[in-house]
Amino acid sequence: MDKSKGADTSATASFLKEQLRKALIEQRLAMPDRLTRADLLQRVMRIWLVGRPDTVIGAYWPIKGEFDPLPALHRWKEDGELMEEPQRRRIGLPVIDKVHKTLTFHAWYPGCQMEEDAYGIPKPKDTELIVPTLLFVPCVGYSAGGYRLGYGGGFYDRTLAALEPRPFTVGLGFTNGFVADFEPEAHDLPLDAILNDNGVVWPTS
Repeated sequence: MDKSKGADTSATASFLKEQLRKALIEQRLAMPDRLTRADLLQRVMRIWLVGRPDTVIGAYWPIKGEFDPLPALHRWKEDGELMEEPQRRRIGLPVIDKVHKTLTFHAWYPGCQMEEDAYGIPKPKDTELIVPTLLFVPCVGYSAGGYRLGYGGGFYDRTLAALEPRPFTVGLGFTNGFVADFEPEAHDLPLDAILNDNGVVWPTS
């Protein structure tokens, strides 16, 4: 077997992914109706959460034109307090573990003290470590079958491999992030669900 051919194929796939990633980010940043689409996705997300049993949800701080999930999650948290039997619901944001190159999740709430991580992304400062049963993840792109295109750092892949039990994973992205001809690699694992500003993308039934 010629191992060099396998290496060349992998390098080509990585290059094409990086080019696709750059194009999708540029397209997202240039969207003239991003705020309108974000409002629609807020509604989709709130409706999708109705009836979910989770009380601890992990999310992310939006960067590079990403959809911001935090307003919908704050509403979800407040709704729990208004139930006939009030629930204490908690929201977590990622904090990078530099040693293992994974993410842990620390409690977030509006107004909590924040600080920048090594990548300049805000994270909760000195709040409690929590373990989400549901995890919302940002999608640079996504495809049929629930596959996600991220930023290429592998943080979510390593985090999900290490978490036990694995949380239910939900991708969030705008409609134009759909990539019809995206070819997942052997190590790519599908998300459990994907939502966009038109509704539920995955699973389709």
